[in-house]
Amino acid sequence: MNKPLIIITGASSGIGAATAQRFSAAGHPLLLIARRLDRLEALALPDCLCRAVDIRDRAALVAAVAEAEAVYGPADALVNNAGVMLLGQMHEQDPEQWERMFDINVKGLLNGVHALIGGMVERRHGTLINVSSVAGRKTFPNHVAYVGSKFAVHGLSENLREELAPHNVRVVTIAPGAVETELLGHTTDEGIKRDYEAWKANDMGGVVLSAEDVAGAIVWAYQQPQQVCIREIVLAATAQQP
Repeated sequence: MNKPLIIITGASSGIGAATAQRFSAAGHPLLLIARRLDRLEALALPDCLCRAVDIRDRAALVAAVAEAEAVYGPADALVNNAGVMLLGQMHEQDPEQWERMFDINVKGLLNGVHALIGGMVERRHGTLINVSSVAGRKTFPNHVAYVGSKFAVHGLSENLREELAPHNVRVVTIAPGAVETELLGHTTDEGIKRDYEAWKANDMGGVVLSAEDVAGAIVWAYQQPQQVCIREIVLAATAQQP
């Protein structure tokens, strides 16, 4: 039996790339979306359509979904993984960074939901997996705008779950703690980056989640029977206290 299409945003590195590899190994065709097409194609996965799309571009996202579904059939899951983390003190941070985080982390995520949700409701089958953060449940120093964007992901995901439950469509929120990915590299404040790295080294012994750890949780949640919705998974390295 052929496996259904899975769509993953932010698939060029980190959690997105690791999730793509796991779903591919399980036999699913894929639509991988990111801005760095070369990184997507370097994954060299079978039955995989790679498209350079900025999730802020709703029309381009819808077009990529339509193209993939024409080849592989209806998408059964969307992993909304694309996101940015720009840390800073509120009185010092460039407001453009707030706007970028909310445009990508919240509005871009909603663009993905909107592109898939109609078909899932019509088929009465599908799973939306929104990658948030522990910062969507609690606060951290220098995280004000980022925390706001991730609290938004948690709130809209729970409301969306309630809206879609009568249509047999699942909504899953994945909230990782510190993960070894490129995410911190988005931050432009070098002092904050040094402090963050020192926190990982000194308070956690340098042991944080790997992208593969989070990918495993994502794929596990999806692979549960459709009548089972894993509403939220919060995971972090055992040594992470906050």
